[in-house]
Amino acid sequence: MKKSAELDPLAERPNLDFSKGVRGKHHDRAMASRNTIVLDADLLDTFPDSESVNAALRILKQAAGSIAKRSSAA
Repeated sequence: MKKSAELDPLAERPNLDFSKGVRGKHHDRAMASRNTIVLDADLLDTFPDSESVNAALRILKQAAGSIAKRSSAA
């Protein structure tokens, strides 16, 4: 048996035609239907994954709730 020739990832492929493609065609719908959040680059070292973001937001929510309770009691 002959070995199958591996495709060069940088070579042009004549059977693919993107000339009529539209960049970002599905972007708005994807952003509306998912809870996708984009972090700025300077926050990536502090929040490397979704668990760390969720933990920080829970602490912030708890702090905001306790501040609201104190201000309404006064």
